[in-house]
Parts: sequence; C-alpha cells; structure tokens
Amino acid sequence: MTHPLRIGFIPLVDAAALIVAVDKGFAKDEGLAVELVREVSWSNVRDKLNIGLFEAAHLLAPVAIASSLGLGHVRVPIVAPFNLGINGNAITVSPALHAAIMSELDGDANNPDFANPMATAQALNRVVVARARAGADPLTFGMTFPFSTHNYQLRFWMAAGGVDPDEDVRLVVLPPPYMVDSLANGHVDAFCVGAPWNSVAVDLGIGHILHFASDILQRAAEKVLGIRQVWAEKNPEIVVALTRAHVKAAAFIEAPENRGEVTAILARPERIGVSPEVLQRTLDGKLKISPDGTWRESNRYLLVGREDAGRPDPRQAAWLYAQMVRWGQTAISPEALAIAESVFRPDLYDAAIGKSGGGDDHAGDPVGAFAGPAFDPAKIETHLAAFEIAYPKS
Repeated sequence: MTHPLRIGFIPLVDAAALIVAVDKGFAKDEGLAVELVREVSWSNVRDKLNIGLFEAAHLLAPVAIASSLGLGHVRVPIVAPFNLGINGNAITVSPALHAAIMSELDGDANNPDFANPMATAQALNRVVVARARAGADPLTFGMTFPFSTHNYQLRFWMAAGGVDPDEDVRLVVLPPPYMVDSLANGHVDAFCVGAPWNSVAVDLGIGHILHFASDILQRAAEKVLGIRQVWAEKNPEIVVALTRAHVKAAAFIEAPENRGEVTAILARPERIGVSPEVLQRTLDGKLKISPDGTWRESNRYLLVGREDAGRPDPRQAAWLYAQMVRWGQTAISPEALAIAESVFRPDLYDAAIGKSGGGDDHAGDPVGAFAGPAFDPAKIETHLAAFEIAYPKS
C-alpha cells in the first residue's frame, strides 16, 4: 500500500535530505508517495502544517517548539523525528557595513580578529555608537522569523559585543529568498540566513559573509522534519518509514561521489533553483566570502547526516527554549522546558534505524557557543543570569 503525503519546504540547502528522499526514490521505496510543495515564507509552512494541509514540513527548529508551546500562534504540538540540518546559516553584511567593521579592526582582512566573533561584535558596537552620535538611522538586520535560529544567532553575537538587539539596531523578518534583493536595495544592512542565499549575495557583489553561524554556535539544530503530534501518533509506521527515507537520503548526500547528482537535483527550478556550483560549495563547506574572491573552508558549515546530525538532541531544544526566555518571548517554567525537549524525538529516529536502548550519545556542552558559560539544560536560569543583555531587564 502506498501512502500519499504532502510536505512543504522552503528553497534552502538544508531541505536537501527531504528533496533527495523524494527525488531519488528513497521515500517511494518506503511505500510513500510524497508531493513536495515549495513555499516562500515560514509562516505559510507553519500554518499549512498546523491545519493539516501538510502531513509534514521542512521546519525551523524553534518554530516546532513555539508551536508546541502555543507561542506566537495557536498551540499545535509538533514532533521532530529527524534533524534536516545542523548549522548552515551565515551572517552577510553590505559592503558599507563590512568596510565600517573592517575599519574598526584596522582594515586588515588578515587580522585574526576579523574571524573572531567577539572582536567583530565589539567592532559592531563601536560602529553602532558612532552612528548614534552622528544621528544616523540604526542599522537594520534581516532574519527569517522571530522563532528562528537566525534570530537567536544574530542576537547572541551582537549582545556578546555589547549591542542590544532590541534597542541599538532594528531586526526585521524577511523570507529567505527575499534577503538578497533587500540587501541590494538598501532595505537592510545585513542578514542572517541559510544557504544558498549568502553565497548568492557574494556572487552578485553586494555582500560579504562576515561569519558562518558555526563560528557563533559550534552545533545548532537548524531545521527539522516537523510532524503534528496527533497525526504522528495515529500513523507511527508512516513516521518511521519517512524518517528512514531521510536517513538514507542524508547518507547519500554526504557521500562525496554523489555530490554532482545531488546538486543537479537541488538546482531544479521547482526545488532550490540556483546553480549546482553554488550548491556544491555549500555542501562541501567551501564558500567564497567576499566579492574579491576570498574563500573560506569549514567542515562544520552545514551537517546533513555526518556526526550523527540527523538524530534529534533534546538538549538542543532546551537551548532554543532558553533563547526564547532570554529574549522575552516566553516565561521560564519546568513544564514548558519539558514540552520543548519532548519535541525532539531521538526515540523515533532510533526506531527508524533499528537502534535499541536509546540513551544520549553526546557528552558535554551540546551547543558550544563562542561566549558565555557552557549550556546545561538543568540550569537554564543560572545560565541566562550570566548574560548582561537579556529580557525582561531587571
């Protein structure tokens, strides 16, 4: 028997496992007939998933948590049996802002401080102060959604350097495909978004990639395969089959010999719709970061399947919940933390791959932020108390 499914996605490289699972036939092999629906905005994806127009979705990890807590919208519990991507974002700035930050770092691209997020955050703070003294408008940064890792990564970076993201700059929500045009038109001075849109801005000569998000957080759950909890409980075999198809697709993507075929699939207009060469850079972690041809390589830029990236880690959910608390999106409570952690379902992932026994395979700090204390989900209040800039203010 074949099970028909409609799944929504945004044209981003971290939808690769979903797209490849369908277009390479891994889902079909599991008895699933999946129709992929390309969307523009995260609110569209969330709303269509919540009301049942989609059985599953390529979803921002924090949206899955916010939906389960009823934050910013109606409460619809979501489960995530598979991580579609770990990391994958970058902060891209306009040539003017890049020059201003460079000037604060003595204008030397070889200065080791230029790759140090604390140094650039402090340089940004000096730029912000100088603009305020001159009576200039606040800088505007684009991010994809209030409940997004992009939002929290921008805020974490800025605040570490003394910039209050709610008082010193403007943060605006833009759909990922619109980021580049907004930078080109001067509507924003910078943005944080997932691949491939940072690379597109660099190739057009209108942006410089200032930081990979993995500079800010070594390991951050970015997108998940989101499924309504009620539907998942009624269709456990389909959930396992869909998860297994994604595990197979992720392994296929991570094999270097398959990259040519993978990028050709992703480049199709109805999928991501950018050149295979740009997609290849993303998957290889070798990105041009400046219009002058400067390149940077990182094996942590985007993890699709390697390093156990597909297996959901509830501690990652706890960190995302802690950011919601830090930035005043919700109040802290043990009950809410438990709900947040329950969204990430390693048990469903383990069932799909035939693993028994469960357990936590990760040790130490699950996030690895560049500033502040190590994160412990059991001590969120103590953790947040270490940060000077947070909401509500004391």
